[in-house]
Amino acid sequence: MKILLVGEYSRLHNSLKEGLTALGHEVVLVSSGDGFKKYPSDILIKPSIFDKPGLKIFAKFFDKFFDIQLNKHEYYYNINKLVPSLSGFDIVQLINEQAFRVSPQHEIKLITRLIKQNKHVFLLSCGTDYTSVKYALDKKLKYSILTPYFKNKALKNHYQFILKYVSIPNKILHNFLFSKIKGVISSDLDYHIPLNGAPKYLGLIPNPINIDALKYRQLLIGDKIIIFHGINTNNAIKKGNKFFTDALNIIKHKYQNKVDIIASEDLPYEAYMKAFESCHILLDQVYSYDQGYNALEAMAIGKVVFTGAEEEWLEYYNVDETKVVINALPNTDYIVSKLEWLINNPKKIIEISKNARAFIEKEHDYRHISNEYLKKWTS
Repeated sequence: MKILLVGEYSRLHNSLKEGLTALGHEVVLVSSGDGFKKYPSDILIKPSIFDKPGLKIFAKFFDKFFDIQLNKHEYYYNINKLVPSLSGFDIVQLINEQAFRVSPQHEIKLITRLIKQNKHVFLLSCGTDYTSVKYALDKKLKYSILTPYFKNKALKNHYQFILKYVSIPNKILHNFLFSKIKGVISSDLDYHIPLNGAPKYLGLIPNPINIDALKYRQLLIGDKIIIFHGINTNNAIKKGNKFFTDALNIIKHKYQNKVDIIASEDLPYEAYMKAFESCHILLDQVYSYDQGYNALEAMAIGKVVFTGAEEEWLEYYNVDETKVVINALPNTDYIVSKLEWLINNPKKIIEISKNARAFIEKEHDYRHISNEYLKKWTS
C-alpha cells in the first residue's frame, strides 16, 4: 500500500515507517521533525523566514501584542503549497489533532483537501488532544499532567499550550476530525483510558520500537551506579521533573561515593540518545500511567527506567510491579526509596534491565506493531 504519515511526536511515525517499509509498503513521512528534537522526515516542514533569530523575536512580539502567530501562518503557507502533491495514498494517518501544527481553522482547510485527494484518513491519539485534556480537566484520573495546574493556578501560563486543546476553535477541529476520519487509534494507556468507548475508537496499538536499530547493551555495575535525568524544559512541569531533581539532591548527598548523576536539557534526539548511553537508571516522568517513547527506547537498550507503570498498565500487559520498569509517582520520598532500593541491590538493576528488553521485544516490536496498524486500517 501507499501510506502517508503526517506529523511526528517522539519518533513514533519514524519507527512505524521503518516497520511498514520492512513489510514492503511505500511510506512517506511529512513533519516538522518535532521541533528541537530534529527527527528525520521525508518532507520536512519548517518556517524559513520567522525561524531566523531576529525575526523569531519579532514574531514572538507580534504574537504577544496582536495574538497573531506569524510562524504558524508561514507553516500554513508552506504546507498549502505542498498539499497538492500529497495525493493518491491508500492510507493517511495524522499523528495528532493538530498534525500540521497550524491554527485549528487552517488544520481544517488542509485536512479537507487531504481527505478529498486520498482514500482513507485515520487519526492517532498521541500527545495532548481535546479528549485527553478534557478527561484530565474533569479530574477522572488520580493524577495527570494537569495535576500541578490544579494545585497551583499561578502555573496557568505554563499550561496555555495544553489548555488550548479545549478552546472553542480546537473543539470545532476535534468534532470536524471525528466526523471525517475512518477511526482513531491510541498509542498508550494515557490516551486509551479517555478514548475508551468513544465513537470511531479502534483501540490501543502500543508504540512501535525499532528493536533492530536499538541493540540491547548488557549493564555492567562498577564502582558507581550512573543515573541520567534528561529534561525538556518546555514540559518540565507537566512531566514532574522537580520530583526527580529533589530526589537526586537527596541521593547525591547520601550516596556520593556510590552514584554519578548526569543531567541534560533540551537535547536533540541523537544527542539525547548518546547522553544516556552510559547510565544504568533513567528518570523519565511521573504523571503518566504508561511509558512514553523516550522511556520505551531506553528500556529497549536495557536501562532501568522510572516512568509511568500504573496498576492499569500492569493489568493490561499482565506484568508484575517493578519487574520491567519502576512506576514513578509524584512523591519525592517515594522516588528516593526506589532509587535507594536499586543502589543497595545492584543485582536488581541487571534483572530489570534484561526484563525491560524482553518486554519491548514482546509488546513493541516495530514490525509486529506495523502489522497491527495494517489490520486496523483495512478492517
